[in-house]
Amino acid sequence: MGRRLTSWLLILSGLTGLCLASGLLALCTGSAGIPAAQVPELVLAGPGSTAYSILVDIRLPRIMLGMAVGGSLSLAGTLLQGMFRNPLVEPYTLGISGGASLGVCANILFQFHAVLGILSYPLSGFAGACIVIFLVYSLNRSSHHVRSNRMLLTGVMISYVASSLVMLLMALAHSDDLSNIVLWIMGSLDETHTALIRIACLGSLAGLAVSYLFSMDLNALALGDEEAANLGVNTARSKKVLFITASFLTGLSVSVAGIIMFVGLIVPHFIRMVTGPDHRILLGASFLAGAAFLTLSDVIARMVIAPLELPVGVITGIIGGILFIWALTQKGRDGKQVAL
Repeated sequence: MGRRLTSWLLILSGLTGLCLASGLLALCTGSAGIPAAQVPELVLAGPGSTAYSILVDIRLPRIMLGMAVGGSLSLAGTLLQGMFRNPLVEPYTLGISGGASLGVCANILFQFHAVLGILSYPLSGFAGACIVIFLVYSLNRSSHHVRSNRMLLTGVMISYVASSLVMLLMALAHSDDLSNIVLWIMGSLDETHTALIRIACLGSLAGLAVSYLFSMDLNALALGDEEAANLGVNTARSKKVLFITASFLTGLSVSVAGIIMFVGLIVPHFIRMVTGPDHRILLGASFLAGAAFLTLSDVIARMVIAPLELPVGVITGIIGGILFIWALTQKGRDGKQVAL
């Protein structure tokens, strides 16, 4: 046990250091390059300079949002993969992201934000995600158990339906609304509202705390529903809470940053290969790795065609797709695929 705890502490310490390094890199990188050695001096000097405004008012909130969204998406993927015992499951697979996307698109098209204010975006995203979760769960719940395989297929179909409805809303939208929807769909961390950034950060940490309350339940569910029930786990209750947590994290992330693909799939997948299947370490490690991955992806998005920037969702899709294909093609020493 002592050796395992030491290993976990080293992993978490390394990932925390990676998050800090990626944050520092993002803080110093941009069209206005600022050396890392000057950052403490500029921050301590206080407001009044252009460099201070760039660091504190523009880059720091973007870094915080990137870490919150990356950690949330990675954590949501870890929860869903643990429940379904399938490393290919992620929020997009079950249609959670599609429902959140539909909710935010409806908000943009019907101008709900004019009545509810800036909070309408996370509320509409969360509402859309919850509707999908309710449909997926209800359509596949028998009197005694949840049929996981059918739930996956239902989620995929609902995701296609949600995507089609988003396209319908885009066809009905005016040019200004259409432009906002398209830019939002591509995914971006260019969020200027401090309230949304705070909500995303607090929501991600709250989701992580709730997830850890069910870490042992997730370990038991990895053995199967019947075995978990024999171990005293209330599988129905645990799955409900975990579904709600995953939908909350996904809906919140999509509503503030748009559609950012592959974070919830590729990050938990690779972290599981390092830490093993124990969710007591996997949850925290996936959260930290997702935060670092999205922050670094945003740095690449801002530097590829600087001074312009690419949508971060494009970068995560390219990097995640390449890494996942690489993982699929790797062979273990026994000739079996090590990734899946």
